[in-house]
Amino acid sequence: MGNYYNLLDTLKGHFDNDAFINTVTEGDIFAVDLSKQTIFPLAHIIVNSSTIENNIIRFNVSILCMDIVDISKNENTNIFIGDNNEQDVLNTMFAVQNRLYESLRRGELFSDNFMVDGNASVEPFAERFENYLAGWTMTLDILVPNSMTIC
Repeated sequence: MGNYYNLLDTLKGHFDNDAFINTVTEGDIFAVDLSKQTIFPLAHIIVNSSTIENNIIRFNVSILCMDIVDISKNENTNIFIGDNNEQDVLNTMFAVQNRLYESLRRGELFSDNFMVDGNASVEPFAERFENYLAGWTMTLDILVPNSMTIC
C-alpha cells in the first residue's frame, strides 16, 4: 500500500548516496528555495502521473539534477568554453542522471524491483531559476510491483 512512498524513498536514498548530490527535494520545483547556494548540487523529483497496470504500477517521473554555474572573474580568452563552468556542471549532472538510469535498468534499484520501462528523455537547461543554474531534466517511466491486495 505504500508504492508512492516507496518510490520517493528509493529515489531519495539513491541520490543521498551519490557523491555529486547535496540535497534531494520533491514536488513543485518553485517551492524549493533555489536562492540558497548551500543546497547545491540538487536532485529534484517530480512524479508526473501514475498508471495501474495489472501487477505493476507505472510512475512517470521527471528528475532535475542541477548545480550553480560559477562565472570566472578572469578575462575570457576561450570562446568555446566561455567564462564559466557550465560545461563541467552539465557533464557532472548528466553522469548523475545516467547512473540513476543504469541502476534502474540493470543495477541495484533493478534488483530491488524498481525498473525503467523504455528509454529516458534527458534535456539540458541553463539559467532557468533564481541563480545561474545548469543541469538536466530526465523524464522516464519507472515500474514497481503493485502491492495492493483485494481484501
